[in-house]
Amino acid sequence: MASSVEKRPHVSTDNNANKTEYYIGILFAVIFGLAGTFFRFIQDSFLFTSISNILLIIGVVIALRAVFRIMK
Repeated sequence: MASSVEKRPHVSTDNNANKTEYYIGILFAVIFGLAGTFFRFIQDSFLFTSISNILLIIGVVIALRAVFRIMK
């Protein structure tokens, strides 16, 4: 049996999501988030709680920035 399927030309796409810089940013966000979680359980003091909250906020901001850049 002969097949009458026509060959289509190759379509080049600019996939922006595979750039290494985005995944490095997400890696740093996870590291900041884990550090913030670690500092939360060290000791119950105002200093360590403040440090953990700041690290968690920095991690969330970096992660959201990287994800929205990927989606763009």
